[in-house]
Amino acid sequence: MSGVWRLFGVWPMPQQITQSTDRYLLSPQSFSFSYSKDSAAQSGCSVLDSAFKRYYSLIFPDAADGARKTEFSINTLVAAGAAALKAQSVWGALRGRVYSLIYSLHCIYYFVNKTEIQDFPRFEFRGLLLDTSRHYLPLNAILKTLDAMAYSKFNVFHWHIVDDPSFPYQSYSYPDLSSKGAFHPMTHIYTQSDVKRVISHARMRGIRVIPEFDTPGHTQSWGKGQPNLLTPCYKGDVPSGTFGPVNPILDSTYQFMSGLFKEMKSVFPDSYVHLGGDEVNFACWKSNPNVRAFMTKMGFGHDYTKLESYYIENIVNISSALNKTPIVWQDVFDYRERIPKDTVLEIWKGVPADYRTELAKITHAGYRVLLSAPWYINHISYGQDWRNSYTVQPQNFSGTDQQKALVIGGEVCMWGEYVDATNLHPRLWPRACAAAERLWSNEEMTSNVDQAFPRLEKFRCSLIRRGIQAEPLFVGYCKDEYRGV
Repeated sequence: MSGVWRLFGVWPMPQQITQSTDRYLLSPQSFSFSYSKDSAAQSGCSVLDSAFKRYYSLIFPDAADGARKTEFSINTLVAAGAAALKAQSVWGALRGRVYSLIYSLHCIYYFVNKTEIQDFPRFEFRGLLLDTSRHYLPLNAILKTLDAMAYSKFNVFHWHIVDDPSFPYQSYSYPDLSSKGAFHPMTHIYTQSDVKRVISHARMRGIRVIPEFDTPGHTQSWGKGQPNLLTPCYKGDVPSGTFGPVNPILDSTYQFMSGLFKEMKSVFPDSYVHLGGDEVNFACWKSNPNVRAFMTKMGFGHDYTKLESYYIENIVNISSALNKTPIVWQDVFDYRERIPKDTVLEIWKGVPADYRTELAKITHAGYRVLLSAPWYINHISYGQDWRNSYTVQPQNFSGTDQQKALVIGGEVCMWGEYVDATNLHPRLWPRACAAAERLWSNEEMTSNVDQAFPRLEKFRCSLIRRGIQAEPLFVGYCKDEYRGV
């Protein structure tokens, strides 16, 4: 069995890997992890201690529980019968390739080929978005997604937690938001305990959790539990009974948003927050006489992008005052809104020519940028559409090296119009893995889709073995087929 064969199961591709046909037999009974004496991390580091237990189960899924040991070797020298993983941080150690290099024959014999790897991510931000508003995703579905993200070396969970259809986040400051805005106030909500569990589960796998509370559009569900938040729409001179985006002209709007974001700061520890800012329909604002009067007072004329700018600038200031770095959709830049230079802009629109132009414009203005436009994988087609995701070149646009350095990564987006727990995992995996490799690996080493196919096929089988319902890439089989939840 050659070393080349083993490389098929490694995903994403390491920056450097040397592998030989020399292989070593491993015994589950004598295999152990241990910290080296000179390691800064030692037993008691909860992130690594729990990882070692998970890794043992991944390496030896059929081993008896009694044989499991939970020590690990970090910063040691390679010696007979031992392997070393050297990392500059706990998070680097967490993403070591230990479990992906070991393989079994007949679930009896376990082997590892002689291998040397030097690895690091190409981009610092490797995200995946789940939409839990259009369909509620049970907690276990989110946790399993985090597991699969860790296997693929994603490191940011972008939680698009609320939107027009429902408000499942149970706020302790504004409980009516979920009690009146969720699909069901008891069964289709994320309690504070649920949120803490997601954040903890993610952290133990080296994944940050960034929530998105998208405003001023995409807020119909908010209005059910927060009176006077949304703009009343008019038909002629009388209210129509319908509501539009958040009302940007009221002081109470900003008082409410400030209170919600203060809560969010205490609940979500990450330094980033996604503020949305996309797809704002101006029709309701235009119909409302009070909004029109405010436009005149502010000197905005009939340019409602200026009104959105006014709102977004206030929201960005609120988040910045809480020491949160804002992420916003590209619309905020396109409307020429004044935002701090540390704001991150996310590109979601257009074909390659469009998003390359946008990349050039945003980075020329000095802003950091995330790319998600080519990775909206909620869009599906017959065949191997992962190949389209794989050939994306995030830094292929007209600009200087300094501009290209402002591309800090990207993310896969799984919007929820047609996705719930019944089809989430097969639709995500292994299709999301294409973007995972593009965001982690050297682009020149991973430019050939046909060469990537057998590795991804093998990796898909490893996901199946770990309990992830990853759909087939093409005709074939896995040695360990999926056997149920």
